[in-house]
Amino acid sequence: MAVRIAIAGCGGMANGHLRAYLTIYQRVPGKVEPIAMCDPIRENAERFATQVEETTGKRPAVYTDIDEMLDKEDLDGVDICSPHGYHHINAVKCLDAGVNVIVEKPIGVTVKATYKIIEAARRNNRIAATAEQIRRMPSRRASKWAIFEKGLIGEPRQFFSQQAVWVPPREDARWAWRHDLFLGGGGMVMDSGAHFCDTIRWLYGDPDSVYARVEQLERRMVRKGEELVRSAHEDTWIATINFRSGVIGLWSSTSSAPGYSFRHVVHYGSEGALVDSGDIYHGPFEGAKWVLKDGTEIPMSQIVQEYKESLSEEERERLFPHGFEDGVVLECYDFVDAIENGRPPEIPAEEGLRAKAIAEAIYESAAIGAEVSYDAVVSGEIEVYQRPINEHWGL
Repeated sequence: MAVRIAIAGCGGMANGHLRAYLTIYQRVPGKVEPIAMCDPIRENAERFATQVEETTGKRPAVYTDIDEMLDKEDLDGVDICSPHGYHHINAVKCLDAGVNVIVEKPIGVTVKATYKIIEAARRNNRIAATAEQIRRMPSRRASKWAIFEKGLIGEPRQFFSQQAVWVPPREDARWAWRHDLFLGGGGMVMDSGAHFCDTIRWLYGDPDSVYARVEQLERRMVRKGEELVRSAHEDTWIATINFRSGVIGLWSSTSSAPGYSFRHVVHYGSEGALVDSGDIYHGPFEGAKWVLKDGTEIPMSQIVQEYKESLSEEERERLFPHGFEDGVVLECYDFVDAIENGRPPEIPAEEGLRAKAIAEAIYESAAIGAEVSYDAVVSGEIEVYQRPINEHWGL
């Protein structure tokens, strides 16, 4: 029987998740069936239901209330793409109803919120997966292989992931939920930054400590109805991340740098470097290159090919089932397959917690004005920045 899936939150990134399930439906008949769509704005859920009907010939049920959906539908899994502040609320409701969940990153709006999801999954013996697509893509998997199995650039030592651009404040900027501290939890450090935090932890292991400054250098206002309110988004951060493995990283970004823009993403080892060509969140990209001590340059495409050739048939099918290479398709397939086969997902909520804790450590260091212990952030011992968010949600 196909795994019965619902999507809770039918906007933004959920569009990619919907396309992923429909791709799986078409490529692997009988694997998954989207049977319900839920969004407080009914038109959003109806739009998703129409797309499903056009592909499958069956129209999913439409809901505006997740409690009603859980009461009426026989679900195996719910894909939660609601605003960050509702991740733990919706996930716990699903898990307590005996339904597995995959939760968009960052998995919880705070560390405490994430523990609520983890505890509910354990209490109900259900899956709580983190929706993290970046590390699953071929160039990303090939990069880890090249660094740690092939030893292409020697012993990993340091990375620099930096960008500076000028984005002037806009008088016509409109409020969206991400501008709200309680709904979004912060700006790009933990939004797209969640991807980078997962990638660097996947590559280099857990950090030991973090020191950072986070600022809104330009006063950035947004219009919420008739009212002008200040966006909760930072526009600048500079973070030094010290890893237990000995690697040290500098991660910085600003959109308040007029006059000259640059992007610089390089991972250094003792014998060379991985020079990335993309942004500071989603790499290493397919267009990256490897530059060795002697000046030799190797395109990422060559390393990806070598990596694929190194895989056994079993490994290839496990990492890229049915030839899928798109990260969102892979994360959704992994969730569905984990439900079907009663196995853990590749990136459970516990992994999502430890990745998001890097972002929270950056915020906490900035709030305290001092270096913070990563473990103290993971445990919830340090929560100066997160405390008002936790209080808002009754955590």
